[in-house]
Amino acid sequence: MAGDDGNNNGGGQEEVQIQIAGSSSKGATSSAPPQSSPVKHWEWWLMLTLNMFFLIAGQTASTLLGRFYYNQGGNSKWMSTFVQTAGFPVLFIARLLFRSKSPSTQTATSSPEASTSKIILIYIVLGLIIAADDLMYSYGLLYLPVSTYSLICASQLAFNAVFSYVLNAQKFTPMIFNSVTLLTFSAALLGVDEDAQDTSGISQGNHVLGFVLTLGASATYSLILSLMQVTFEKVIKRETFSVVLNMQICTALVATLASLVGLFASGEWKTLEGEMHVFSSGKVSYVMTLLWTAISWQIASVGVVGLIFVVSSLFSNVISTLALPIIPVFAVIFFHDKMDGIKIIAMLMAIWGFISYGYQLYVDDKKSRKTSASVEENS
Repeated sequence: MAGDDGNNNGGGQEEVQIQIAGSSSKGATSSAPPQSSPVKHWEWWLMLTLNMFFLIAGQTASTLLGRFYYNQGGNSKWMSTFVQTAGFPVLFIARLLFRSKSPSTQTATSSPEASTSKIILIYIVLGLIIAADDLMYSYGLLYLPVSTYSLICASQLAFNAVFSYVLNAQKFTPMIFNSVTLLTFSAALLGVDEDAQDTSGISQGNHVLGFVLTLGASATYSLILSLMQVTFEKVIKRETFSVVLNMQICTALVATLASLVGLFASGEWKTLEGEMHVFSSGKVSYVMTLLWTAISWQIASVGVVGLIFVVSSLFSNVISTLALPIIPVFAVIFFHDKMDGIKIIAMLMAIWGFISYGYQLYVDDKKSRKTSASVEENS
């Protein structure tokens, strides 16, 4: 990880610089390949489609497998937290797949290098926050139906808009406000839905706890994204693919170690052998469920990093949110979750909120292209 940064310096090959979501630096990332890009147009679209598939499929599969783990007799919240980041070595594949093979048309701005100790401290803090965030998600998935859980998670886009406004100086337009309002009401509807609280074997108190923790996890996830952006802009002051990927790997490593500490400190490690024996679908299924959950999370991570590379981190976050309203459909098919009128309304409101947010991105991108074109003509 640390050694991988060696090719960022001096005579090493340069990397494609990416635009971090909501960055205050001039210009915006276009959703189409730049004219000077060595990547052919069809190759760019192939990479875009492939990474969108990785993100949506990985996120959907990991969520469904996480629920399957609990349904079949698994009960370790720390193990569920651990597998969310334990497969981080898969991200090294992303470095090989998406490494720039020729010099970029853009170069990182020359600025003083941040001290290694400061960057390490930031990675540790972010990793610990990620571990806490994953733990909240684990509790939420245990105490809530998958359909309710995923729709509440869609509120992360609303939180992302709020934190981007506060921490990253992102404009709060009428369309963004509309998106935040819709996603907030969508989550509120699920919070007061009495049918959603009727989960087999789950008390009303645990249901409320699951709702609060899932909502808190969504807010924390959005805060993490904004803090990462602040780190890129104010501390590291470089926004290359390698830097983004290194941050993903290092913070995941810290989160994984923190989850292991939590697993042993809580004493849950003593119950794992018993879980394996009572797992309804068998011991092999128990191991494979955990293994594929970890792999699925990292497939989603590869999609996240890949979309950051070919488009932007904001686009990556929006596609991540797009997957959330899709999960309830699979939850009804595989887990026979109830899909009553309130859940359907909440899902439609979440989709409407996503469209509002996406349309604002389209407007901003179109305006940015016109500005860039006029600047090029005048220069």
